Amino acid sequence: MGGAFNVGAVPFNPDGWGPPDSATAGSTNHLPLNVPFAPFSRSDKLGRIADWTRNFNNPARPKNPADSVFDFTNDDSFPASADDDASFRLVDGKPPPRPKFGPKWRFQQQRQLPQRRDEEVEARKREAEKERARRDRLYHMNRSNPNAPRREAAVFKSSVDIQPEWNMHDQIPFSTFSKLSFTVPEPEDLLLCGALEYYDRSYDRITPKNERRLERFKNRNFFKVTTTDDPVIRRLANEDKATVFATDTILSTLMCAPRSVYSWDIVVQRVGNKLFFDKRDGSQLDLLSVHETSQEPLPEAKDDINSAHSLSVEAAYINQNFSQQVLIRDGNKVTFDEANPFANEGEEVASVAYRYRRWKLDDDMYLVARCEVHSVVDVNKQRSFLTLNALNEFDPKYSGVDWRQKLETQRGAVLATELKNNANKLAKWTAQALLASADMMKLGYVSRIHPRDHFNHVILAVVGYKPRDFAAQINLNTANMWGIVKSIVDLCMKLNEGKYVLVKDPSKPQVRIYEVPADAFENDYVEEPLPEEEQAQPPAEGAEGGEAAATTDDVEDKQIDVQA
Repeated sequence: MGGAFNVGAVPFNPDGWGPPDSATAGSTNHLPLNVPFAPFSRSDKLGRIADWTRNFNNPARPKNPADSVFDFTNDDSFPASADDDASFRLVDGKPPPRPKFGPKWRFQQQRQLPQRRDEEVEARKREAEKERARRDRLYHMNRSNPNAPRREAAVFKSSVDIQPEWNMHDQIPFSTFSKLSFTVPEPEDLLLCGALEYYDRSYDRITPKNERRLERFKNRNFFKVTTTDDPVIRRLANEDKATVFATDTILSTLMCAPRSVYSWDIVVQRVGNKLFFDKRDGSQLDLLSVHETSQEPLPEAKDDINSAHSLSVEAAYINQNFSQQVLIRDGNKVTFDEANPFANEGEEVASVAYRYRRWKLDDDMYLVARCEVHSVVDVNKQRSFLTLNALNEFDPKYSGVDWRQKLETQRGAVLATELKNNANKLAKWTAQALLASADMMKLGYVSRIHPRDHFNHVILAVVGYKPRDFAAQINLNTANMWGIVKSIVDLCMKLNEGKYVLVKDPSKPQVRIYEVPADAFENDYVEEPLPEEEQAQPPAEGAEGGEAAATTDDVEDKQIDVQA
């Protein structure tokens, strides 16, 4: 065992707590020197024995009365260490971090309830952020490679193959079109042909919650006949009813040319003192462009279901089926002067009426155009003509707006997005409705059942607009539209007799006029050769190549019919 521990002498204080005020002489020698003792009474609140967390450098920390026992700053017992204490500083003087999920934080959050914000304002902010991010991305892409070709030149190709023997007469930039203006008087109807079915108003009440499946009408025939193949226009030309002849599809393409991005072409034939505007067989004018004016590029592979060509074919069939589904198919039709001029006897045709109308362009110049209306409805005992068209959604990731979520609450935002991505298509539909003097144009919103299924679709909503009001909404000026047509007609009337083609440049906002041979675009003329990778053995003669191309087109048409 080790030696015993000597506690030492502890004096007894009979007068109170702590050491006595005056200790005996014997005990004083055993007490440690210069050790202060803080006086306290029984009523004082005792704190901790030793506090190693105190930080006197933080003045914001509240004083605790129980800590006064350990405060020796005002004690004169340590005169030598007072200066050292004043100059002493901790390296890290920051207060300890407050826990985020403690009870104090939880109760403080409950005092201030979150403010309720308007959903529409939030959605607008999100759209603005997306648009800003997209612009920044495009800006940095252009900055990273300033020598890269424009998107139009990289993606788009000419609608017709320019042959070396063609002679270019003129090129017109779109910037000159914006300054043109021409006012035409009200047109007169020369003839009405066809038959119309009544519009089913129940489709006006469709919402994304009670969507309807898009049906297919394989038995009804749709006709896309060009100007010179129309027997009625030939008859009117022989009767000298006008000088210029066209269709509403060709006129709307010319009127809305400044909004177009994709390449298109129109055949112009000058015969005597008459002018005929035609389209080629299988022309792009028969299809509907999708996402033409969008900044987001579509896949370039032609086999992709979201490529520009595939979407155009899909949109054309959606438009045809939609225009027949929203009708009351009970056999009750409104007939006109003559039957459908393109249908054979006993053939089932789509509901359409052709209005052959004449406009006065000059004192000795008149224009006749074949215009279409698709349905009729009785409003206040008055007959109103309708045009029926369908917008199609293929993948919300490309447009940034999901129709199923936004159509009921933010229909204006959906229409604004479509006006941005399909400005040319909507302008052409509006121009056609104005040419036909339709009382109402119905726009259907048709979407795929699944983004990867381009065969099955549903109708989510149908909205009606007055053509003149809608034209003002999309900034489509009627005087400017006719000014473009008048300038092109005047330019073509100065040309010699022959065949010409008007081609929109695929990479620049301009139109070129080429003089082409008289047999151009006929069955034995090769105007669009196959790409080089698909030409294993080029045909020896042009006629054989034309037959091969025609065979390929027939196969594609049959495949499309089967899919539709």
